[in-house]
Amino acid sequence: MTKRQLAGSRILITGGGSGLGRQMGVQAAQRGAHIIIWDRDRDAAERVRDEIIAAGGTAESHVVDITEVAVVNRVAERSGVVDVLINNAGIVAGKHLLDATENDIRRTYEVNALALYWVTSAILPGMIERRKGAVVTVASAAGLLGVAQQTDYSATKFAAVGFTESLRAELRALGHPIETLTVCPFFIDTGMFEGAQTKFPWLLPVLKEANVARQILDSIERGRLTLVLPVFARVLPLARLLPVRWFDGLADFLGVNKTMDHFVGRKPSAD
Repeated sequence: MTKRQLAGSRILITGGGSGLGRQMGVQAAQRGAHIIIWDRDRDAAERVRDEIIAAGGTAESHVVDITEVAVVNRVAERSGVVDVLINNAGIVAGKHLLDATENDIRRTYEVNALALYWVTSAILPGMIERRKGAVVTVASAAGLLGVAQQTDYSATKFAAVGFTESLRAELRALGHPIETLTVCPFFIDTGMFEGAQTKFPWLLPVLKEANVARQILDSIERGRLTLVLPVFARVLPLARLLPVRWFDGLADFLGVNKTMDHFVGRKPSAD
């Protein structure tokens, strides 16, 4: 396990203009990192940049649509050296399959899955050249367990988990000393999953944004490979040893497939 100090590092955060991205940026700046904010929303990105600078940190912001390869490559050059890439941007539609439009589904895949390839491919060569760096992917507990009303979202988060696991294997096979971290949190109180509920909050609580950000940054510094939150969610891989019907029954008992019944969310945007 490699130890890493964020102080002095240059950290790029996609979707850094709000929610968990903003919180990670603010906290990482407090640890002495220079923050590079990528977001589609210019005003949001600049607000976080200015907030960090006003608090004594250093930051820059860039307007980026991470689904556009040419834009990603162009802004990656302007962003310069990146020591830690945090693939954080994500959206959720929260609709049943038959209610989801073609645009809903395509947009979810473009932001949550395909953008991982475009952004990482733009940033990774510099890390390989310098023989150091870390790629962090914020997936979801929904990337470990399929959830009703998340046929698109959950599938993209399964893709995110597989992407990072395969990337880790590839880097290891090629002898590149680049670290990876996969983050799989339950619902976070960022507003992205507004209205989502949990049957057993003592087992599967709605997570606090600031606490999740802190644990992610701690995990980067400690060189961890995975971070699953809360602790109870870590039993999901073990639960898959059960017969499928038992596994499904456990998920139903835990109320997992009712969590989205009262989902409201907010207008989908890179978060």
